[in-house]
Amino acid sequence: MSNDLIAKAAIDRRLAEIITPVIEDMGYELVRVRLMSGKTSTLQIMAEKPDGGIEVDDCAEISNAVSAVLDVEDPILDAYTLEVSSPGIDRPLTRLKDFEEFEGYEAKLETSELIDGRKRFKGVLAGVEDDEVLINIEEGTVGLKFDWLADAKLVLTDELIKEMLKARKASGSLNEDAFDEIETEGSEED
Repeated sequence: MSNDLIAKAAIDRRLAEIITPVIEDMGYELVRVRLMSGKTSTLQIMAEKPDGGIEVDDCAEISNAVSAVLDVEDPILDAYTLEVSSPGIDRPLTRLKDFEEFEGYEAKLETSELIDGRKRFKGVLAGVEDDEVLINIEEGTVGLKFDWLADAKLVLTDELIKEMLKARKASGSLNEDAFDEIETEGSEED
């Protein structure tokens, strides 16, 4: 199965090869890696624990370990900034298991080729069957082969935010500071 959604470009795949073992040894999973070019390139790594979620300290730890390995392997020619983050709430879906895990939530999928005359599908994830991702769109349920996908991400909905907050509270890893940006105005104490 192609790993395109985790790492798209050739350089990203090379980086994924180097980074994956480091991250997995530390007990995390690589969700996505992208080298973004700009004035200074940014190497963006999204990681999480196997049961989801990741803390700021974890990101710092991964950042140090990955930096050390990249210094040795040196796959990036120019200067770059390393950014390690959690996948976020409206996260990219990059592995088949992500589509199972987020069944029932709204997502946007994009295919590399036209499928039935279209490339974009927005609807509710309906699980996985063999190597196909099922999504309920207006016209009914569509099965898209995982290999056809060019891009996939959850859509930020109130329901999704509630679920994520509930999951974090339950796992005891709710860091209130991390959620300041989604608190509604007027919830501050006088």
